[in-house]
Amino acid sequence: MCLVGMDDLDRQILDILRRDARTPYTEIAGQVGTSEGTVRNRVERLLDDGIIERFTVSTRTGNIKAMIEVSVKVNVHTTEISERMAEWDQVDFVWQVSGEEDVVLVVDAADTGAVNQLITRAREMDEVENTKTRLILDERLGRSA
Repeated sequence: MCLVGMDDLDRQILDILRRDARTPYTEIAGQVGTSEGTVRNRVERLLDDGIIERFTVSTRTGNIKAMIEVSVKVNVHTTEISERMAEWDQVDFVWQVSGEEDVVLVVDAADTGAVNQLITRAREMDEVENTKTRLILDERLGRSA
């Protein structure tokens, strides 16, 4: 990933796409004061450079959303365990974090039983020492998203 080549225009384009990844390039161009072709080229470069990893959809499904915080044993490579957990159904994001916990799963599950199954699955892993779960009660899209 090459962050060095990013400039103000790239950041403005990313801010708009974070809010709504479906925003047409012509609309982005109007907001940032450039041409549609420039926006298209910038987005393609940001994708090629790995700065934009993927476009995603945020939903309001009525499901249970939660953060499952995972503490792993000292000599465990968090990247490896994170990659495995990212493959699990109902896991939206896997974050490697600093602090008491090492990995956070953000999950979108049908019900609390499904969340509990994910917690159990994590706890059954040899590398995992402990989990802590927080149900997400409400969410808002931030200004920079």
